[in-house]
Amino acid sequence: MRIDEYQSHDATGLAGLIARGEVSADEVLDVAFAAIKEREPALGAVVALCEEQARSAVAGLLPGVLAGVPYLIKDLECDVAGTPTTNGSRLFAGVPAKRDSTLVTRLRVAGVLIVGKTNTPEFGLGTTTESALFGPAHNPWRLDHSAGGSSGGSAAAVAAGMVPVAHATDGGGSIRIPASCCGLFGLKPSRGRVTAGPDRGESWAGLSVAHAVTRTVRDSATLLDVTGTPEPGDPYHAPQPVGPYAAEVGADPGRLRIGLILNPVDADVLVDAECTRAAQEAAALCEALGHDVEPVEWPDTLTRPGEVIAPISAAHMARMVDLRLAELGRELRPGDLDAATELIVEKGRRLTLARYLAAVDTMHTIGRAVTRLTGRFDVLLTPTMAVVPPKLGELDPNRDPRAALAGMRGMAAFTSLFNVTGQPAMSVPLGGTADGMPVGVQFAGRYGDETTLLRLAGQLEAAAPWAGTARPPR
Repeated sequence: MRIDEYQSHDATGLAGLIARGEVSADEVLDVAFAAIKEREPALGAVVALCEEQARSAVAGLLPGVLAGVPYLIKDLECDVAGTPTTNGSRLFAGVPAKRDSTLVTRLRVAGVLIVGKTNTPEFGLGTTTESALFGPAHNPWRLDHSAGGSSGGSAAAVAAGMVPVAHATDGGGSIRIPASCCGLFGLKPSRGRVTAGPDRGESWAGLSVAHAVTRTVRDSATLLDVTGTPEPGDPYHAPQPVGPYAAEVGADPGRLRIGLILNPVDADVLVDAECTRAAQEAAALCEALGHDVEPVEWPDTLTRPGEVIAPISAAHMARMVDLRLAELGRELRPGDLDAATELIVEKGRRLTLARYLAAVDTMHTIGRAVTRLTGRFDVLLTPTMAVVPPKLGELDPNRDPRAALAGMRGMAAFTSLFNVTGQPAMSVPLGGTADGMPVGVQFAGRYGDETTLLRLAGQLEAAAPWAGTARPPR
């Protein structure tokens, strides 16, 4: 199998070739590592290879739905036994994980071959992937631009054709933002859909969830079937679907009521005209497909999502750092953390219990307010980001950390709300800038209703196909 042939198939297609005996899993693995080694020096997407593990796994390959498909794991709070989970931080570098996370175990049962780990900003803090430990993840569409964050390494790897799919997490937009930056499909599932086990009940008080970035809708649906069931002991879980998500791709979504929102909750954030245009064109496409689209505004009383995400994430990062320092038996030293992370950890250490609990209460208040709005609609449509993909360095967390943190608001202005509400939301690669960079469009559904989103995404993919027609230049 040639690299270009390998890159022409999505994960479902590769699994089909392997199942039919048209190509062996060994061959696919060889080509995957060749593609990684060819593209990686320019991209900074892959921070660790699991070549020996992957080749050993081929010998005992399980006959799962994705048997033989190469897959990359984001290097953030997701453990691959024998490989360090650095969380993008010098403070955690070099300590191999003792066991697999539940998500990894489920992927292995489905026959997925873990070939490495991907770049992430420190502790997932950031809408761009630029850490002092591993350096920046470059956007395959234009190498001087950001691949987004915090799943920037995964998005860059998939967009560049290293692997057809890759693990990603999302605490404020970290699946949807890099998907938008890199021209991919990125679904953030409902809160509680994908287990954080075996060592965590939830991440960031439920703000952060795990799934993947993919080129096709069917790959995302298939992966959600593999990983999206509760584990015994989970504190809560989303309602289970009637049938497999993969069967919903291509199913008629019916005539949907779609609310079009072009302004973010944070009124201080200006929306780039190209982002607005992409959402308006997506709305026109939805109308042409028979859906009812109605412009709508956020309630005036809605609290900014940052009022929830900032204190909760700061508290969890501070705890993460302090637990690690206790393991090491020392205090924090200069150079242990990126400059922006250090600011956040300091805030987290000063945070009072009352402020943290108030943020959790506000999270649920926002969720109820948005649920009342979405009760009128099946789906909400917005731009994914308020800005086009920035150049690397503009939001460097070590150059001017306060400016970097402030600048990230534009990238997460539309995405972060749905982390607060817990609703499923997806970035669909329907738009582009005048100079050829991808622009995603976001659709959000009712809590627990990934089915409607996947049906709509399948319909949009058929009407305006993106995989294979819009690929980054080599």
